[in-house]
Amino acid sequence: MAISVLDSDSFETATQSGVTVTDFWATWCTPCKIQTPILEKVSNELTDVKFGKIDVDKNQETANGLGVKAIPTLIIKKNGEVVDRIVGVHNQKQLTDIISQYTK
Repeated sequence: MAISVLDSDSFETATQSGVTVTDFWATWCTPCKIQTPILEKVSNELTDVKFGKIDVDKNQETANGLGVKAIPTLIIKKNGEVVDRIVGVHNQKQLTDIISQYTK
């Protein structure tokens, strides 16, 4: 499943139902570049979860509103409510294990 590119306008609509994972990242962030291909593998594995990414430099209001202080930060929402946040690079198994607990 592809990872959708989100912005401040589309974020709330895209994350209001089901389990969603949004990657807060920036083009200059090396750890973000490491996390992206791992997240793509997780998105192919967890097909019942919607994945998105949002560039913090272009969408500072949304990032600040959610208290994103470091990147990469993954915000997990279930039915529109933030249920978890994952800061820093994690491997595929770690991400799958964390995200899967919200799909049950």
